[in-house]
Amino acid sequence: MAKIFIFRHGQTIDNLDHDFSGIHDVDLTPAGIGEAKGIGEKLKNEKVTKAYQSDLIRSQHTLQLVLDGFHQGFEIITDPRIKERDYGNLTGSSKDELEKIDPKDFALWHRSYDVPPPGGESIKDVEVRVLDFLKDNVPTWKKDDVIFISAHGNSIRPIRRYFEHLTINEMCSFEHTPGKIYEYNI
Repeated sequence: MAKIFIFRHGQTIDNLDHDFSGIHDVDLTPAGIGEAKGIGEKLKNEKVTKAYQSDLIRSQHTLQLVLDGFHQGFEIITDPRIKERDYGNLTGSSKDELEKIDPKDFALWHRSYDVPPPGGESIKDVEVRVLDFLKDNVPTWKKDDVIFISAHGNSIRPIRRYFEHLTINEMCSFEHTPGKIYEYNI
């Protein structure tokens, strides 16, 4: 059976500042580099056969650090369908400030399943593209494959829903800790 390991990218400056990062293409902080190396240490004995990353630098840098020195000779696929949610007009703005100024809209835009922030994507929109990624890739994974997926908090939500059969409310409620690894066998 195929083994799938999914992990969120390491901390970025936007995470540290508690800003809406979304598709803002920011790299890892020193702490984020340490988190990615920690994932690599935990997974160093896995014989990865295929790895996926989004088209954002924080996903790619995380995967590079996870794989550094332990793994080689397999395909790395960049797929924008697993990138972070686009927060539209909120990108780069402070979550803390928005929550103080407009708590009702903040709660709606931050975790609502089907209401997008102005100019951005809802979690439902992200789920549609992530499920398309899974529909295209899961059938290609063989029983001996070991798959790594370096993703983002909001793209991990529908991946977890897919593998864990979560409700929409469960999927929307989780915070994804940098360095946490989700493992599935299919």
